[in-house]
Amino acid sequence: QSPARRPTSSLALVASHPTITMRSVILALALLVGSASAFAPSRTSRAMPKSRTMLMAASTVEKDAGGLEYVSLSHESGATSKVFLFGGDLTSYVDADGTEWVAVRPDAKMDGSKPISGGLSHCFPQFGPGEIQQHGFARNVDWSVEELGEASCTLSMKPSEYSKDIWDKDFECLFSVSLTGESCDIKMVVKNTGKDDWDFQAALHSYFDISSISKTSIGGSFKGATFLNKMLDPPADETEKRDEVTIGEEYDRVYK
Repeated sequence: QSPARRPTSSLALVASHPTITMRSVILALALLVGSASAFAPSRTSRAMPKSRTMLMAASTVEKDAGGLEYVSLSHESGATSKVFLFGGDLTSYVDADGTEWVAVRPDAKMDGSKPISGGLSHCFPQFGPGEIQQHGFARNVDWSVEELGEASCTLSMKPSEYSKDIWDKDFECLFSVSLTGESCDIKMVVKNTGKDDWDFQAALHSYFDISSISKTSIGGSFKGATFLNKMLDPPADETEKRDEVTIGEEYDRVYK
């Protein structure tokens, strides 16, 4: 049931700053970070198709009812997206046919009092538990608008007093969102802007709006990959034997 249009993602971890090379890069992927090969949004929840006439591409910074600023993206095809500066969180992608692909929990706090529970939530510089707070700090801070295009934007996150108290490294994160008539394309770039090497983890803790979990499959480089199965007690590493991941029971996994 592969739809004609689907959100695509690219998580590019870059250590090409002219003054430094990285010792190592660790990428931790949550179960739903990869592109979905069989999303089938509910037909009953589809919005009415937007008019294909007199539509123009636009990128504007607006403020929602809770007081948080966000970038509103519109493509001439009728596709739209919404990216909050708080947490750099993409909370909506409606394709040209009016289908919403991204989910936000009904009880999500949209006033900046806590990370937004939903969207494509950033985990940086750590995924899950570890030496610093759960999932790092990227989802807790305000990102800045670096660039606005016709139907695209780039947000940036740099060290602050808050982040330095947690993780005192020199870095810059760039998160780009671009709408086309067929997709919502995203890209994250992590740069080392200092002289010292450091390790990090990055992931998109993604919430997708789907009609049936039993009809969902997730494609990617899964076969042969090691994953942490957090449903076991205690959690343990296992090896994936499938090319595509299907959900037949409760899952809580971290693919390495």
